[in-house]
Amino acid sequence: MRNFWRFARHILRYKAIIGMALVAATIAASCYGAGIATIPLVLNAMLGKSERTLPDLVNEVNVKIHHLIPQAWIDMLPTEPFKGVLLVLCSVFILTIIGAIAKYCHTLLAMTACIRTVSNIRKAAFYRVIHFPLRSIVSEGTMDSISRIVRDSNQLSKGFTAITSKAVAELFKGVAALVVAFSLDWKMSLIAMIGTPVLAAVVRYFSKKIKIAARRALGQAAAMLGTITQSVQGIRVVKVHTAERQEVGRFNRANKKLLAAELSMRRAKAMGSPVVETITMVGIIVLGGVSAWYILNGAADRTQAIGALFALGAAGASVRPLMQLTNDIYEAAAAADRLYQLLRMKVEKSRGDTRKRLAQHGRTIEFRDVVFTYPNANTPAINGINLTVNYGEVVAFVGPNGCGKTTLLSLIPRLFDPDSGQVIVDGTDIANVTLKSLRGQIGVVTQETIIFNDTINNNIGYGSGVIDIDLIIDAARAAMADEFIRAKPEGYETIVGEQGVTLSGGQRQRIAIARAILRNPRILILDEATSMIDADSEAQINAVLETFCKNRTSLVIAHRLSTVINADRIVVMNRGKIVDVGKHKDLLDRCGLYQQLCRTQLTDTDAA
Repeated sequence: MRNFWRFARHILRYKAIIGMALVAATIAASCYGAGIATIPLVLNAMLGKSERTLPDLVNEVNVKIHHLIPQAWIDMLPTEPFKGVLLVLCSVFILTIIGAIAKYCHTLLAMTACIRTVSNIRKAAFYRVIHFPLRSIVSEGTMDSISRIVRDSNQLSKGFTAITSKAVAELFKGVAALVVAFSLDWKMSLIAMIGTPVLAAVVRYFSKKIKIAARRALGQAAAMLGTITQSVQGIRVVKVHTAERQEVGRFNRANKKLLAAELSMRRAKAMGSPVVETITMVGIIVLGGVSAWYILNGAADRTQAIGALFALGAAGASVRPLMQLTNDIYEAAAAADRLYQLLRMKVEKSRGDTRKRLAQHGRTIEFRDVVFTYPNANTPAINGINLTVNYGEVVAFVGPNGCGKTTLLSLIPRLFDPDSGQVIVDGTDIANVTLKSLRGQIGVVTQETIIFNDTINNNIGYGSGVIDIDLIIDAARAAMADEFIRAKPEGYETIVGEQGVTLSGGQRQRIAIARAILRNPRILILDEATSMIDADSEAQINAVLETFCKNRTSLVIAHRLSTVINADRIVVMNRGKIVDVGKHKDLLDRCGLYQQLCRTQLTDTDAA
């Protein structure tokens, strides 16, 4: 429960709201207790005790509460029994209305504080996830984090609502009823309290079981969310390969595991309530017997004993809701553990959390003895790379699939940090500078183009902070995207759909290239940036990129021979190492791997 209460403390940020909620809860409970306290007055009239009028009974109560009720008010009360009963019943009705309004205000205010608190926790969790190192995301996956932000935070909200709204209301009502019971017959009330530790032990036992099962269920729910997301995002591949049955089977297996976890939790929930009810009923039976003995032996006033018994029953009635609320709290505690674990995970930062900014790049980029291994991999993806790239150079990287080209260039914007070695820009280890000052100088276009469910305008301007439409249009023209954008129904304000579903692969890549051009970076990384574009458009875009690459360092992973030939240098890689570096003609003469790549991978009809 420690983590749950850590999060619950955040509710105190809304002290004014919580304070007003507690005042409203106190008023509601007071009205409830006052209504119960009138029972002896009604019973007195019904049992025919005419020698004690309503003013007499109120005077007795007034003595116990140190004469808080003005005597003039008491003197105004009717002495006739039936009129007294009607007045009491009307008073109970008025108290009920006031209590209902107060309860509404309490619930509304408490839920407001809870919803705002959970919203802040959800915000903090997303901030954490979005700043995770890419290594953590690769090793842990994303669906569990998404589930914690969405499902676990909702479960936490239920727990907060339980402790601030429902539990407070039931607890205050129970306390009010107990106060009335003790004021009417303290001996009987004291006997009733003997069973309280037993009830507390039973509730705690079943709640712990529920917490364990809830934690397991939340984990299985995250796994199922991952299965659903993968299937839906890859729906085109699923349909083309007629793999619907396979995906349904995969979902069913995940769903069965979640079902088993939820059924386990169901058993603990189902058992707890009847056990508590049985103990409560046994307590009421014992109290009934004790009260009957007291009354028949003349040891207690009949009216007050029955009133106390009724008040104790009302207090006991609040135990059953508290059992369910305790279950909600322990389920929320399981969610709190998972959220707290997420918030404790490390985020991207500079070594030593330095505030040093990287100066504007203008000299070299150096890889010095760089080694990097992916999580759970047996061999390094990058193994002892040493390479220096001069400012303004266009350097092409070629090699077989999986040789480490993309991984190597991912080290420059620190998407990954090397296991050993250094990446140095202009003599500064990039691990010692702020990520913003580093990444602000880098533009990246990859083969896997990411387009957001937003306007084309916002997709091109994404991350650059540019809202000038003229600059966005210029970047789109440079990327050969302006023509197809203007052909859209709403032009640059067209919503492209989730993952850019309304665009072709080539159109998505042109928008990504326009995004990089608009950024005007000092370092440009092109990872097969024109792979989805037809040959004619590629030739035009390559001409644009050739101009754009001037006065900036350009690192290109190439799949066409024309790009390689035009590069200042070519880096040939294999199995995480550099095999050779040089010009196209020199490599063609001396490097066997490069010759093979030219025959198989680096195909280009124009270059032939």
